Formats: sequence, structure tokens, C-alpha cells
Amino acid sequence: MSTPTLHTERLLLEPYRPADAEGFVTLLADPEVGRFMGDGPMTVTDAADLFGRVFSRVYADDLFDVWAVRRDGRYVGHAEIKRTDDVDGHEIVYALATSAWGGGLGTELATAVIRYGFERLDLTRVYATVSDANHASLGLLAKLGFVHERDMAEEDGSVTRVLALDRETVPA
Repeated sequence: MSTPTLHTERLLLEPYRPADAEGFVTLLADPEVGRFMGDGPMTVTDAADLFGRVFSRVYADDLFDVWAVRRDGRYVGHAEIKRTDDVDGHEIVYALATSAWGGGLGTELATAVIRYGFERLDLTRVYATVSDANHASLGLLAKLGFVHERDMAEEDGSVTRVLALDRETVPA
């Protein structure tokens, strides 16, 4: 199974290509984008190494689906859905460049990945893990029907919310 191309009204989600390296590194090293991802913004070197692993591990070993997100042909973000022990299920992950914030693209992107999980992977539940300080993502996911399942305390004292969405609760 290789990562398929997905289309929304305004976005194209497709497998990464080597030419996406600069956009990927810029996105994950951006302090505004990265402040709520993992351990925070990545260094340029760490982001470049991660980009390499998308090809050498994720795609090479067909580990999970990961997409470059484009709008009007330009790289504007990242998305993935993968099984993780943190939630004992499949988690969606998405990030948009700050230039793409505020116009509903996050909702469109998350909806596409969720739909893919339910329709193509035949999942009955998808998860999202979000910093309790990331009010924008928490609001977006609540609007999509995600419900708070539990909190995880992080080593730095912050809290990560575990949210879940069941397939049968999604409106047709």
C-alpha cells in the first residue's frame, strides 16, 4: 500500500517528492508552526533529517501515509495518519504554514485525513493529540466532532489532550 493522492476543494495531498525538502524543513522549523508539535520547533538539521527518513523509512518500508499538502501548486503543509501506541490507535497529524492559517484550510485538511482513515483504512476511530495550549486546533477538532478522552502529562509540565472521533458519530 503506497500513500495515495487525495483531493479537497482547495487542497491536494500527495506523497512527498525530493523537491519538497525546503518547504518541509521551513514548515517544521517555523517557531509558530512547531511550538505545538512534538517537542516544539525542530532545528533545520533535525527537520532535514526527518525529511530524509520520510523516504528512507516511511515510504521505503510502507509504514504509514504521509502527505505534502499543496494549494494552487505551492507547498503549504504536512499531513499524516499513523498507528501509535500513545493512543493505541491511529492518530492524525497535520500542520499548515502560517500563510495558510485562518481561511478554513485546517478544517479541510483534517477532514480529508479523517475521511481517508474511515473510508480507505476502514478505521472505526481516529485520534488526535493536541497541546492544551493549542486553542485553535482544539476548536477545529471540536467542530469536527472530536471528544476529549484523557490528558497526558508531559515531562516539561505541559498537558497534551487526547481526542477521539468515532466513525458512527460523523454526519453523513
